[in-house]
Amino acid sequence: MNLLIAGCGDIGSKVAKIAVQRGMAVTAFARSGERAAALQEISLLTGSLDDQESLPAMPTKNAGIIYLIPPPGGGIRDTRVSAFLQNIKAGDEPASIVYISTTSVYGDCGDDLVDETRPVNPANHTARRRCDAEEQFRSWCSAHRTRLIILRVSGIYGPGRIPLHRIQNREPLLDATLSGYTNRIHSEDLAEICLKALACGEDGDIFNVSDNQISKMNDYFNLITDMLGIERLPQVGLDEARKVMTPLMFGYMTESRRIDSRKMLNKLGIELKYPTLQEGLKASL
Repeated sequence: MNLLIAGCGDIGSKVAKIAVQRGMAVTAFARSGERAAALQEISLLTGSLDDQESLPAMPTKNAGIIYLIPPPGGGIRDTRVSAFLQNIKAGDEPASIVYISTTSVYGDCGDDLVDETRPVNPANHTARRRCDAEEQFRSWCSAHRTRLIILRVSGIYGPGRIPLHRIQNREPLLDATLSGYTNRIHSEDLAEICLKALACGEDGDIFNVSDNQISKMNDYFNLITDMLGIERLPQVGLDEARKVMTPLMFGYMTESRRIDSRKMLNKLGIELKYPTLQEGLKASL
């Protein structure tokens, strides 16, 4: 199966590198070719899903597609997914699509353990755009007999994805007794999971993607500062947090999701390279 990677940033580049090593014919589509250009043995297409006229013809016929392009800012629709699907000509339908979504579609789940059967309940426009993208792919793939697998991914970390600027600026965290639960996945593990889902996922499968290590945002930052040997970040209450944090960061700190990723581990047969934050951060810092 030929592979088309839509969105060739950090994760897409990692996926492309692994796929080439395994002998796959890889085409990458990206707004800019800076990352992908460094990869040998792949075909590179550039264009913008925000500008339909800039889109090149893509080799989608009978291909496997891994879609990593984030939604645009604003609104509750993912217009980029719409543009991508409209660009696929009749007769050029792919065999499979893996859509990289996010666990934020579940909203605030308190102390509940969240598996893939839980209904979506997006709490902000960003999550609503992700839900819209999932539904667009679901509807299109059903109509065109294309296998669809959705990966709902928790917080991604890894080399170049550590929030050192927040630590350097001493930006406060929400008091640990008030902050919600969260999960994470290392970027290298996510790249492997994308390809495994393409190879082994069944039509309609949804997989929560995390290392299954449930913690709080404070634990994540505390572990980083401890490893760097610097003072932990200050903590503030809710009222102060609303004043000093962006709405997005306040949402990260207060929404709570204890993600259950056993389906991913068991059905896809995933063996994580970094099953704990301790191992993943040590390799990333």
